[in-house]
Amino acid sequence: MNKKIAYVLALALFLAAPFYAYPVFLMKLLCFALFACAFNLLIGFTGLLSFGHAAFFGSAGYVTGYLLTSMGLPTELGIVLGVAASSLLGLVIGALAIRRQGIYFSMITLALAQMVYFAALRSPFTHGEDGLQGVPRGRLFGMLDLSSDVNMYYVVLAIAVAGFALIHRTVHSPFGQVLKAIKENEPRAMSLGYEVDRYKLLAFVLSAALAGLAGATKTVVLGFETLTDVHWTMSGLVVLMTLVGGMGTMAGPIIGAFLVIALENKLGELGAWLAEQLGIAWFSTLGESVGMVTGLIFIVCVLLFRRGIVGEIGALLERGRKLAA
Repeated sequence: MNKKIAYVLALALFLAAPFYAYPVFLMKLLCFALFACAFNLLIGFTGLLSFGHAAFFGSAGYVTGYLLTSMGLPTELGIVLGVAASSLLGLVIGALAIRRQGIYFSMITLALAQMVYFAALRSPFTHGEDGLQGVPRGRLFGMLDLSSDVNMYYVVLAIAVAGFALIHRTVHSPFGQVLKAIKENEPRAMSLGYEVDRYKLLAFVLSAALAGLAGATKTVVLGFETLTDVHWTMSGLVVLMTLVGGMGTMAGPIIGAFLVIALENKLGELGAWLAEQLGIAWFSTLGESVGMVTGLIFIVCVLLFRRGIVGEIGALLERGRKLAA
């Protein structure tokens, strides 16, 4: 019951947010939150660490951007086809990667994702290092004008909520329970008669599809797609978001994504303000040190918050309930 109240309050906050904050920044946060939740479905509930999720995030963005700019397809159809492309790519990569376990699985996903990166670098339709520019938002179903930031925000919010609801339903379904069993003890799940490889592949494809949905939506929001979204650093960034927020929790990846993206966007402003207030010029260079600062946050979380922010809060509340009882 408490979780339902928290979800309702969070939704009410998001509904009011575009009137108090910059909508484009909020949309970027929502897209990365969905990306992190998609990745968490794989690592947090199935126990599969993928170092190649940027391939799905970026490939869907490229496909959607190309279809909207060069072929003039409707926005909703462009997003759907982008998700289909990431799902197909997830099926291919997943079918190859699940043949191995542990670090070997992770390295295969990384290697195949780098192949996608080099394909994006060399393919003519991606425009190489220049990327896709001027991706139009268009109209949703030919009616709703998405050039309005507020209209676009509520569409992105609906997509993010639908994605989160799908993940929540999946995790709490019989299918999700099998995924958890695979994560906890794969040999035991096999001994109970479950086709483990099939379940892992389905989870991988679903995670890839949701990551593609986040990437396609982000491309429509920002109006461009670049190599950054298919680079291995993007895969590392989503790992950081999930671990900082709380792996294996529903809200953890969302909190982690908000924290990391907000830090990336606001660190320069914070440094300029500190330099002005304290008279120390060094603080003005904080915006150039995003990687170092996020790395320090990761180290602190690993040392002090092993379960992530949400995981540690949940553990404290559980400890408090036991003491009260």
